[in-house]
Amino acid sequence: MTRILIVDDDELIADSLSYSLKLEGFEVYSVELGAQALSAMAAFAPDLVVLDLNLPDISGMEVCRQMRINSTIPVIMLTARDDEIDRVMGLEIGADDYLTKPFAFRELLARIRALLRRVQFDQQAPSPSTFVIGEVALDKKARRIFRRNLEIEISAREFDLLMLLMQNAGTALSREQLLDQVWGQDWVGDHRTLNVHIRWLRVKLEDDPASPRLIQTVRGYGYRFAGPEELT
Repeated sequence: MTRILIVDDDELIADSLSYSLKLEGFEVYSVELGAQALSAMAAFAPDLVVLDLNLPDISGMEVCRQMRINSTIPVIMLTARDDEIDRVMGLEIGADDYLTKPFAFRELLARIRALLRRVQFDQQAPSPSTFVIGEVALDKKARRIFRRNLEIEISAREFDLLMLLMQNAGTALSREQLLDQVWGQDWVGDHRTLNVHIRWLRVKLEDDPASPRLIQTVRGYGYRFAGPEELT
């Protein structure tokens, strides 16, 4: 049975989510504090975490950062503010998705299922390989990225997006294709999330993020990763 860890000090929200997710067939464990969440990672071994940003002891940002040290399981962050700075910071430290309170349970459920499908697909994928385009090397098996032989710290969602772009190097991919294949067809969040991830990938990989050479915008359509012949 798939395990979900809920980290939220709002008892009403935590109890409601626990009840609804159990009805959907999940095993659910709920805690109120960040310290409890970190302990539960080992004791409960969740397959996915729903994490509130504002906790009474440790911030959700810090909890997510510490979780990412030893785990790559999906994390959905909950925030009471529709603030792009918070969203960008959450995605940057490794959260896979976010929802602004209040939210509909069905929307959360759709995102949970999309993330779990992505994990299942990764586990069933055929033998991973390492491939190189220009100065960027992607190790699919170890889920590591290198630029000029230096490892780049990257979130799980950024890795999936970059891998899709590099696997289709030289080919323009529409925004819909990228969202469907990286976030899942059931994903119903803000499409600006794609822009955030592209922006952070450029910051990490481009010499001049304002004039990208690797990850190019295809105006009115989507994005493409430069073909090998363009980077010689």
